[in-house]
Order: sequence, then C-alpha cells, then structure tokens
Amino acid sequence: MTYQTVNPYTNEVVTEYPFAADSELQDALALGAQRYEEFKTQPISERGALLHKVAAALREHAGELAEICTVDMGKLVGESAGEVELCAIIADWFADHSEELLKPDSIETIATGEAEVRHHAVGVVMMVEPWNFPYYQIMRVFAPNYMVGNAMILKHAANTPTAAKRFCEIVEEAGVPKGTLTNLFLTYDQVTDAIADPRVQGVALTGSERGGKSVAEAAGKYLKKNTMELGGMDPFVVLGDANMEDVTNLAWRVRLYNCGQVCTSSKRFIVMDNVYDEFLDALKKNFAAVKPGDPLDPATTLAPMNTKRAKEKLQGQLDDAIAAGAKLAYQYPEIDSDGQFFRPAILTDIDTSNPAYKSEMFGPVAAVYRVHSEEEAVALANDNPYGLGGILFAGDPDHGAEVASRIETGMVYVNNFMASLPELPFGGVKLSGYGREMSRIGQLAFVNEQLIVKAAHPDLSNPAGGLVVA
Repeated sequence: MTYQTVNPYTNEVVTEYPFAADSELQDALALGAQRYEEFKTQPISERGALLHKVAAALREHAGELAEICTVDMGKLVGESAGEVELCAIIADWFADHSEELLKPDSIETIATGEAEVRHHAVGVVMMVEPWNFPYYQIMRVFAPNYMVGNAMILKHAANTPTAAKRFCEIVEEAGVPKGTLTNLFLTYDQVTDAIADPRVQGVALTGSERGGKSVAEAAGKYLKKNTMELGGMDPFVVLGDANMEDVTNLAWRVRLYNCGQVCTSSKRFIVMDNVYDEFLDALKKNFAAVKPGDPLDPATTLAPMNTKRAKEKLQGQLDDAIAAGAKLAYQYPEIDSDGQFFRPAILTDIDTSNPAYKSEMFGPVAAVYRVHSEEEAVALANDNPYGLGGILFAGDPDHGAEVASRIETGMVYVNNFMASLPELPFGGVKLSGYGREMSRIGQLAFVNEQLIVKAAHPDLSNPAGGLVVA
C-alpha cells in the first residue's frame, strides 16, 4: 500500500505518495550525519533562535496545517488547531530552556579532581510516528533532539503523509538546515535498514504494541537505544467523595476527544458504588449530546474515525465484548453519513474473562466498572497489561495523590484532565512501553552522558584516585 490521504469524512482519495527509493534513504542518512557533525561546534543558542522561528512559522500556517490534519485523519478542526498550537508551545519551551537543561552536571566524588557529566549528541535518530496526532508526535521528538544536536529521519503513518510532508517543509522554511529533519515515505524494511546503519544511534517510536515489538527487535539486534510509547487502557478512577460536577464535565470529553483515538484517553472508568449511578447517567447524557458531521465545521462535536479499517476493528471488538456477556448500557443512534463514524458506546458488566477486560479499544467506547473500596479500585486499575496514564478524582487531592501513587502507570493526574506539556515527562510502563519524551528526561533520551574527571595532578597514593578499575 502506498502512502495516501483518504478523507475519512468523504472517503475521497485526496493524494498519494510513492515509497521512497533506497537512494533517498542513503542521501538522508548522509546529510543527517553531516548535520550532526556541524551541530557539534554550533552554539545551542543558535539552534534555539531557529526553533523559535519554527514556532512562529507553525502559528503563521496554523489554519493550513489544521485543515491538512483534519482531512488526513478526520479529527475536529478545532482539535487540529489546538495540536498546532501545542507544537508551537513545545518548540518555544525547548528553545528557551535547553541551554540550561544541557549544562554539565557536577558530581561529588572521592576521586582526585573534579567530575562532571556532559551531554553530547549521538548522531541520527530514526523516528517512527503514528497518525492520531500527526504534528505533535513529530514535535515532541524533534524539538528536544534538535536542541541536543541530533539529526532525525521521520517515517510517519501511511494515512497522514500530507501532514508529515508539510510539517517538515515548514521546519525547513523557518531556517532549520535541510537534513536536520527529513520526512521519507519508507517501508518497514527500509526502517530496519536505517536502524542497522551505524549513523543511526537512536530510535523513537510511538504506535501500537505490534509495531513497537517489531521496531524494538530491530533496535535490539543492532544495539541501538530506543524509546517506546505504545498503547494504553488508562483508568479514570472516581472515589466516593469526588466532586461529581467536575467528574461528569470531564469524563465524556476525555473519552471522546480525537474520537477516542488517543493512547492516553481514559478507557476504563472505575467508579465507587455510591456515585456509580450518577456517573453512568451523566456519561450517557453527554454521549447522547454530541453532534456528528463534517469535522471541518466548527459546529461538529463528533468526528469520524481515521479509517474504515479502524472502524471495522472497533466494531468487531464491541461485538465480541457483548457476545462475552458485557452489557451495552448505551449507544448513540444511527448516523446518516457515509463517513467513518462510530456511534459512541458505553459497556458495563465486563468480567475478567471478557476480551474487553484487557484489550485496548481505540475509539469512542467507554468501559464502566463499579467498585466498593479504594483497594478494589487500585487493584482493578492495575489488573491490566498496560500502564501509560490515568486520572483520579478525590475530595482531598492529597489523599488522591497517595492513591494515585499506587496505580502502575507512568502518569496520573489528580482532579485534573491529562495535559501533555513540554515540561512534563510523557511515557509509561508494562506494555505501554519505556523511556520518556518531553521534559529534561525526554531531552536526554538520546545523548552521550560523557563523564569527564579532571585533575591538575593525580594523587597516586589514593586508591580511589584513578587506580580502581572495573
């Protein structure tokens, strides 16, 4: 299959792109390696100035980029515009903070002399990114690594090629040297070839568990450091003393945002018995109030799914869950459209033998569970192969944070919606992957943490002064 934009609202094939030739990949690797060598002697502040220009260019082209994103994968145009602005925020933040974040770290030591760790670029980073946030997924790898001094090659999803192409064009138009971020319409065999190349020293993937295993296998074979941000079945835990107005105002939004096609979307609502009925009634009403339509129309509040294939997969999962005993507590009425709309649904009474209990549903389906204690809520939240993020509501936020710390995920937001911001580390555990993006942790994902110990004259009588070897 070629890379192509198929508008999920109209089913129109908008444009197609041929696969990259092997020679294009070799050219990109050569130019990326050249940029890496150049960045070694370039002041970080110069890259920061250009990254600010990237942020400005994204804002200047926000309307164009939002429309491309919506046509590529179907999300509401307002959500697309918000994604563009988030990319600009990320670019500005790393431009402003990277010089300080990348300063050497001093270490107190009994060794003779002074010790510090310096943070150096490593080379070219291979990026494999998904369709659900076509710009943001690029930016959260690009901004920190560009400031470090790494070059990048991007293999984006096959159904969002126009978004990937235009984003990288705008980066170059803003003044970032060609070869710093190169978008190529690669096959997975070509991705493996790139990972095998000694000029590539890191691999960043966001995507499915299946894709993560394949890319991580190649990275492991060639001993390349990698980060994996994979799927999630994030819990939304509601304790018995939670402010239910806040809970009900947020719950439907976090499930239906981006038509439910978000790794960190709340997919399992774990609700204490005393507020369960109130929660379920409100979720039904809010699901019923959405308005499907053209995602380019600001009045639309329910977008189509990204592809026909994704819609059919989700329908199969819903059918299997019901066949296994789950109750369909609500489903939106039939939608009169040829677009890839999936009618939002709510499942209850899901037992541990049901396939829905431990399978991610990547779309507008909510699973609601009734629990009778905090211990039961935490145990249910953790009885899952994934561990990306989560939300917890409690009357006392300090107590909520204590309960949240017992949940086995990389991130938990207490009495708040999940926010992805440049200063906050993003990532998970278990089958949700490993490593972090964003923040200083993400910025140091692909660096050489080089130890430098300097002394005017070594104390050769001190066994700790350099004579202890491993």
